[in-house]
Amino acid sequence: MTIKVVYCLTRKAGMTRAEFQDYWLGQHADLVKARADAIGMTRYVQSHAYDTPMNAGMAGPRGGPDGYDGIMEGWWESEEQAMAALTTPAGLQAMADLLDDERRFIDFARSPIFMTREHVIY
Repeated sequence: MTIKVVYCLTRKAGMTRAEFQDYWLGQHADLVKARADAIGMTRYVQSHAYDTPMNAGMAGPRGGPDGYDGIMEGWWESEEQAMAALTTPAGLQAMADLLDDERRFIDFARSPIFMTREHVIY
């Protein structure tokens, strides 16, 4: 069964949303792409938040927290396939490289990350 990591990203203090998203798309994405084979990731998607009155219209009635600066989704064929790739020396090094780069632009304390299984409804 396909699994997916979902990472709800919040930028580091002192960065504008534009600076954060430019770095994430212009620098970090290339690092992920270069390490995709080592970590076994089969698909990688960045969804960048943007300012629109629709945000307040959706969040207001729900009383939810402030939104994120973006969402990252990464897919693997299965948990077994992911673990097989991520625990190799190359996979461990690739993940260390990515984590090191994430320290430059992500506020880890405000950026939850979790594994999911999709249930496509339509």
